[in-house]
Amino acid sequence: MTTATTAPAVPATAEEPRARFGDLLAAEWLKTWSLRSTPWLYVTTALAVIAFNAGTAYDHYKYWCQYDTQGRTSFVANGIPLVDAFTANAAMVLVLALAAIGAVSVTGEYGTGLIRTTFTAVPARRSVMAAKVLVLAAVTTVFGALVAAASFASAQAILSGRNASVSLGHPDALRVIAASALLAPVAALAGLAIGTVIRHTGGSVVGCVVALLLLPMALSERRHLTAVLQHTLPFSAWERLTSTRMQRSNELFPWTPAGAWTVYALWALAAGVVTVFAVHRRDQ
Repeated sequence: MTTATTAPAVPATAEEPRARFGDLLAAEWLKTWSLRSTPWLYVTTALAVIAFNAGTAYDHYKYWCQYDTQGRTSFVANGIPLVDAFTANAAMVLVLALAAIGAVSVTGEYGTGLIRTTFTAVPARRSVMAAKVLVLAAVTTVFGALVAAASFASAQAILSGRNASVSLGHPDALRVIAASALLAPVAALAGLAIGTVIRHTGGSVVGCVVALLLLPMALSERRHLTAVLQHTLPFSAWERLTSTRMQRSNELFPWTPAGAWTVYALWALAAGVVTVFAVHRRDQ
């Protein structure tokens, strides 16, 4: 009798473990800072925003002699030092820059084809985009807080030379700083959502400009319907949260700070949802 020999079984190759969400966060963090241009974009934006605000404060400092006694007295009473702490021009620069950064963070991957590699390695697309949302929100929130605090400090330091500054103890100071700081992540997440839908850098940047900057200007505050529509936009919410008492007294259709904070929250939430679910069933 011949004994049949059985070939030894080849051990099955162990499957690659699924990527944990913490790994996805780490990967998105590395991708955020992998380009040298990213830190420079943040630094340039910060310097531009702070320069706009400090320049406005210095203008008031330089031409202080042109104010009469009543004008100097009402300068602080009307909240002008808080207006100088974060001006509308600086807010527009912040919104444009952060929205572009948010859009490019996803359109850049579509342009280079890296998004295909990412989704091949991690088929759980929604988890990948959720990690991108969280990393971008965290980075831009810290960035916005630093820029808003630096702008407030520099503007008040300049105005203090005329005894026209306010401190953090001012009733509206923290609200102005918080509203200006949180404008950064709201704009960045909106840009990320627009970039995820459009997938083209140029078109996404144009979409950000139209949705976040041009639309608030196009809607009139003198009609109830257009005023209500304007109040649903993040830039208008920032204007409400940073407005002075004198500015609020001229509003035809006033609204509350709680409503403005709600607009911030809803835009950030909606942008995150669109970013996460827009890639689920779309070809890459």
